[in-house]
Amino acid sequence: GNSGDLDAPVSEAITKGDLVVGAVLSGNRNFEGRVHPLTRANYLASPMLVVAYALAGTLNIDFETEPIGHDSEGKEVFLRELWPSNDEIRKIVSEALTPEMFSDVYGKISKGTDRWNKLQVPEGKQYKWKEESTYIHEPPFFKSVEKDLPKIVDIKEAYCLANLGDSITTDHISPAGNIAKNSPAGRYLIKRGVDVKDFNTYGARRGNDEVMARGTFANVRLINKMVEKPGPQTFYVPTGENKDIYDAAEAYMKDGHSLIVFGGNDYGSGSSRDWAAKGPYLQGVKAVIAQSFERIHRSNLVGMGVLPLVFQSGENADTLKLTGKEQFTIDLNGGDLKVGQKLEVKVNDGRTFTTTVKLNTEVEVAYFKNGGILQYVLRKLAAKNQ
Repeated sequence: GNSGDLDAPVSEAITKGDLVVGAVLSGNRNFEGRVHPLTRANYLASPMLVVAYALAGTLNIDFETEPIGHDSEGKEVFLRELWPSNDEIRKIVSEALTPEMFSDVYGKISKGTDRWNKLQVPEGKQYKWKEESTYIHEPPFFKSVEKDLPKIVDIKEAYCLANLGDSITTDHISPAGNIAKNSPAGRYLIKRGVDVKDFNTYGARRGNDEVMARGTFANVRLINKMVEKPGPQTFYVPTGENKDIYDAAEAYMKDGHSLIVFGGNDYGSGSSRDWAAKGPYLQGVKAVIAQSFERIHRSNLVGMGVLPLVFQSGENADTLKLTGKEQFTIDLNGGDLKVGQKLEVKVNDGRTFTTTVKLNTEVEVAYFKNGGILQYVLRKLAAKNQ
């Protein structure tokens, strides 16, 4: 789902001219900016057509009537002349792909490689975390878990981290693709001595919560109504300046402020990515208020202890004239919420509006009371082993 870097002059031309450029891919990562941050238009095609478009060097071509290029003698060459027949494909597959390839690999797969077998494995039942590792880091999910249920505190005078519209996908929310040099995650890696060429992708570093938290809402095509241009920024209310979303979240958390997010219809659509819920949780988001949620993402938010709330029918942040620059208070009744309960949200300018709790089962209510499904399961296991 990720391409390599574009040549510097190409990147500079796209950025300088604010150009809409396209890519052709054979996977299903055709979200805006997913294959590469600078490609907005991404089209799906078969692998052979991907090669054909690469040879043509343009999307603006009719393969039926226009040549894909020219041969060494300057004659026009059309796609139909290069396209292999089914017999040709079958012949190549039969020559290149044999049963022995699979039996050889899977016959010794459990033995491991020499490098794997030479790894020094520390003794003990618990994993020994290395603080210097930028790939694997101990996540904070269990650091403050106690035996007894926590008291769910009300959301008081929370700031809005992002005011988003319809069809915000998990690709907009979750860390995905290449890590930009000037992003919070990029600065984090540079500070720890990682060269830009060794950044790798968010997917490769998903075992480091500090990288992934910094990559949440880092999509370059994210449209946050609190700022003028698309990108991973928000309006930081205390100082009146624009900040990278993670940097704003970090500043809010440092000062003890809770956060919420506004969304439109189908919030969290697309692939069901766990980090689309883990990331906002690590950024201090306590609730997401949207018009509607994608089913699995709503469930994942509950699993992380982030409360999903929906506006009343016909209402959203725009109709309620909410910019996201206000502060919001929500009485959570100590976490003792009911399925489908109505909750009043108080705005710091004196206005109020009503939301509906999207905890859909009693089990989800229990998850929320525990602070999330991880804490719920841990307490269950601890009680069972007493």
